[in-house]
Amino acid sequence: MHKDTSKITAESPLPRAKPLLRRFFDRDPRHVAQELLGKLLIRREGSVIIAGRVVETEAYMGVTDAAAHSAAGVTARNAVLFGPPGYAYVYFIYGNHFCLNVSCMPEGDAGCVLFRALEPVTGLQEMANNRGLELPEEPRLAQLKALTSGPGRMAEALEITRLRDNGKDLTNPKKSDLWLADSGWRPSRIAITPRIGITKAAEEPLRFLIAGNPFTSGKKL
Repeated sequence: MHKDTSKITAESPLPRAKPLLRRFFDRDPRHVAQELLGKLLIRREGSVIIAGRVVETEAYMGVTDAAAHSAAGVTARNAVLFGPPGYAYVYFIYGNHFCLNVSCMPEGDAGCVLFRALEPVTGLQEMANNRGLELPEEPRLAQLKALTSGPGRMAEALEITRLRDNGKDLTNPKKSDLWLADSGWRPSRIAITPRIGITKAAEEPLRFLIAGNPFTSGKKL
C-alpha cells in the first residue's frame, strides 16, 4: 500500500477524487475540520503528484478564539483568514517550520482549520527528498510517519511555504498546484480532543483525528 510511486494507477484514489467546492469551507470551522478527515491534500509538481490523506486537524474560531491568529483583528499577516473561504493561510512558527491552514466562514468572518497530519498516499519518494530523508523501497511504518506526521513535517514534505502558497485557492486545481479533494473515503471513527501545542484556549475540544490512525501526531487514540 505504501510503496513509493508518483505514477497514478487505476487503483489510486486520485483519479476518482473531486476537488472540494468552496461551499464546503463556507461554514463553522468545527464542521469543516471534522469533515476534512479522509480528504486528500494534493500537490502537483509538473507531471508528478504528491498527495496525502488528511488524518488530523484543528479548528480555530476567529476573533473570539484567543489561540487564533485572527483574534487581534485583520493584519497584513492574517488577511487571508478574513477573505473568502477555501484559501490557504500559511505561517512560519518556532523559526523552523511552516503550518498550513484553510480559511472558513463567509468573507469578513474569520475562521480556519489547521492541518496537523497526513497519511502518505503517493509521491512518497518526493516527500522524503523534500524532507532530506532516506526512504527504502519497503519502508517501515516509522519511516513513513516521519514524512507527514505533524504540521511542520507535512508542510515540508509537500514543499508548502508562505511565499509559495499563502493565499492559494485550495478548491481550484486548474489555477493552483495545491488543492483538496474528496475520493469518497470516509473514516470509521473520529476522536475529538483539546488542541495541542498551544497555551491560550488550550482546553477547547477542537482537535479532530481519525482514531487509531498511526500517522496522527501526539498521543494516539
